[in-house]
Amino acid sequence: MAYYVLFDTETTGASQEDRIIQFGAMIVDQKGQIETFDELCSSDIEIKLEAMEVHNITPDLLENKPKAVETNFYKRLIELNTNENYLIAHNINFDLEMVKKEGFENSYKLIDTLRCAKHLFDDLPYHRLQYLRYALELYKMEINEASKYNITIKAHDAIGDVLVMKLFLSKLVAKCREIYPNENPMEKLTELTQTPVFINTFKFGKYKGQNIQEVAKIDANYLNWMRTSMSDLDEDMKFTLDKVLQ
Repeated sequence: MAYYVLFDTETTGASQEDRIIQFGAMIVDQKGQIETFDELCSSDIEIKLEAMEVHNITPDLLENKPKAVETNFYKRLIELNTNENYLIAHNINFDLEMVKKEGFENSYKLIDTLRCAKHLFDDLPYHRLQYLRYALELYKMEINEASKYNITIKAHDAIGDVLVMKLFLSKLVAKCREIYPNENPMEKLTELTQTPVFINTFKFGKYKGQNIQEVAKIDANYLNWMRTSMSDLDEDMKFTLDKVLQ
């Protein structure tokens, strides 16, 4: 029987030295039984002010809290770490890299709801979880859903984000069934997670809002500069630039 592990982390920051200070998770089995986790954890790394600004976790809240590897969720994450189960997050590479710093070696099938959103809801201009929350009217369902599990919905709070992600996952599954009716939706989402997305328009920079293929015709030098000089480009943008610059 497969388990679906939806999780999110809050951290001391986004740099190499930063570590997890909160886990939020919902573990769902095929019978619909759900385990919820909302755990703060201590770290030897100081929380950056920029991180506090986002998640509102301050050092005093972490006093006497267990280390990340001592939390109930981390122990459950290890117990379920087989290829028959699914590990699910929005922008999963970030969260996965964070748990790897705690010694975790992944055996789960991975679903990145961010990349799947780009594939299946390509008509939307943005795919941030909070944008999707409102664009797809998930907020209208979240109060009833949260009351079932005694969860408080807050933006950039790990467990709150996980609950929104769970609602969005249902939308992704429905979209898969619509577009790929003869395929298992969870297997398809796993496949889409491994498939880079071709991005049509710039969301940032001097050509924001313009078609990337058209920009390549008039300013290939700029795109070449982006590809070689911007170290923070995500995999999808790198894939897109490589395609248009061929």
